[in-house]
Amino acid sequence: MCGVAKHHWSCAPPLYCARSALISNFLPFLVRKSDMSSALSIRQLTKTYGNGFQALSGIDLDVAEGDFFALLGPNGAGKSTTIGILSTLVNKTSGTVNIFGHDLDREPAALKRCIGVVPQEFNFNQFEKTFDIVVTQAGYYGIPPKVAKERAEQYLTQLGLWDKRDVPSRSLSGGMKRRLMIARALVHEPRLLILDEPTAGVDIELRRSMWTFLTELNQKGITIILTTHYLEEAEQLCRNIGIIDHGTIVENTSMRQLLSQLHVETFLLDLKHDMKVAPQLIGYPNRLVDNHTLEVQVDKAVGITALFGQLAAQNIEVLSLRNKTNRLEELFVSLVEKNLAKVAV
Repeated sequence: MCGVAKHHWSCAPPLYCARSALISNFLPFLVRKSDMSSALSIRQLTKTYGNGFQALSGIDLDVAEGDFFALLGPNGAGKSTTIGILSTLVNKTSGTVNIFGHDLDREPAALKRCIGVVPQEFNFNQFEKTFDIVVTQAGYYGIPPKVAKERAEQYLTQLGLWDKRDVPSRSLSGGMKRRLMIARALVHEPRLLILDEPTAGVDIELRRSMWTFLTELNQKGITIILTTHYLEEAEQLCRNIGIIDHGTIVENTSMRQLLSQLHVETFLLDLKHDMKVAPQLIGYPNRLVDNHTLEVQVDKAVGITALFGQLAAQNIEVLSLRNKTNRLEELFVSLVEKNLAKVAV
């Protein structure tokens, strides 16, 4: 067993290796080939709190390895409870949770090594230095001090916090604290990163830089689960989506498939010449966002081809066209309202 290649192990190798050890002692640490394509598998997960409130009502959810997955839902839908269970901070009532082949009930420690969690609340020592917070977190996973310091420097630099490494974390801005929690969650190099509202309260410029960083992480193979109230963020970043409401999964599909359900799409057209008044376009409701940007609604039954004919007839030149990135909001509201009607019956 000592000669097993590194990639045959899951998130962390066994703590010992002896020829005389029984094969059965190693089984919890091995990842079967059938598990490798799945980062997260949830089956019939329920949670009922002591006051009788049922937060989760038997949800099933699968997230593929390498996915960038959005878990969306209104306040009180069950998102935070689900994340709490995945991070072992909340005890489930029933059901199974499997992360990279590790069962939550049988191998909680191995499961925890696979995940990094960025919660909504700032839950670090506000008087501790930024650098020390990340290094201390690494120590909880048995990472040697030298390696921990190297990784702390790496992630703080990538997240634009290296110049703040020696200041107490309480002096950081809200956006900096968010980035610090991401660095802390990454220091043990998890295979699954769970982000609970990571850009809440962050300005637009910083939010977009965080989008870039997270996209690069995902491209390197890290599976990411994101919860956010910024639906354009989910649309921009995520390939697949689960919508939870009243403790049940009401939609679980690809972002592309979900958006294809829209009957009307909104496009933004960048115009070559400024306009002061929106043009008259038959069958295409529109408005000027500003003097050089035209917002146009396109019914899928009508199509977009005739739009350009009408624009050309009015000598309106278009430099570029792009989807407006809040298309998800319409579908999200519709799905939640439908589920609310079912719950009320």
